[in-house]
Amino acid sequence: MKIKCDFCKTEYTIPKIPAVPVKCAICGHSWMIKTRARKNPLLLFLAALCALISAVIFSIVAVSTYRSHMEAKSPLAASIVKTELAPDGNGINHFIVSGIIENRSDEFYSPPNIIVLSYDENGKQIGSGEQFTPPVPILESGARAAFVYTLRAPSAGVKKISVKLGAFEK
Repeated sequence: MKIKCDFCKTEYTIPKIPAVPVKCAICGHSWMIKTRARKNPLLLFLAALCALISAVIFSIVAVSTYRSHMEAKSPLAASIVKTELAPDGNGINHFIVSGIIENRSDEFYSPPNIIVLSYDENGKQIGSGEQFTPPVPILESGARAAFVYTLRAPSAGVKKISVKLGAFEK
């Protein structure tokens, strides 16, 4: 083991750490050699395991809290998967909106009408939106249903499309 005089920085090699103070042969300075506390690998493992368990529990609580918050806000959700432009028989382009309605709760619900909203380049809503009946009469817990709807209004001036659900009843 290598040690160094705290005063003159002379280095020495010794076979083991003495229990008594050592004295430098060059400057005469005496000092105690400090032993480094060894870290117990079992304690390190247990600390890491506790941290991992805490992280898992925190994640479970956070996810369940978020889910219950979202269920309380609205147990059903609708989202757009894609939008396409397609011409009608007169050559006027209309948007075809494809999406999903899902039940995020642990109960079943009869989904309300789906409302498709169109917005202009300034984010202002165009018209009052177009409503249509969902493709399924009941959504069971965790169920999803795909929908496709062609907007009746022409696509001119539309820069953004979103969907929302009307008022629902259980």
